[in-house]
Amino acid sequence: MRIQLRDPASRQTLEELEVDNLSELPQPGRWFELGGRSFLVLQRSHRYHLRNGRYQLAAVALDVKLEQRPADARAWQGGWVIGDPSCRFNALSPLLRCAVLPEGPCASCGAYQPR
Repeated sequence: MRIQLRDPASRQTLEELEVDNLSELPQPGRWFELGGRSFLVLQRSHRYHLRNGRYQLAAVALDVKLEQRPADARAWQGGWVIGDPSCRFNALSPLLRCAVLPEGPCASCGAYQPR
């Protein structure tokens, strides 16, 4: 299966690769590494072709952001979050830490409140 890694702003293909199993593909909100570079998957879309009167999956496009996974990113409820997910102000997002101290780190924040 052909996989395209695309820049979300320009829609230009950054990289193409072949994958045997679709379960190996990362879902949106997850980081993965390829060739020493780290990517965050923002969106995943599928492309189909009509063959013999049936649609078949032909390719998958991943809109990715080239960025290093933050040191305080952690797996949480099937996705990734930056910072401490037990804090009330945490955005529970792989893109934004929180509204109070977006740059972090959570350890030095005085506004911590449990959820």
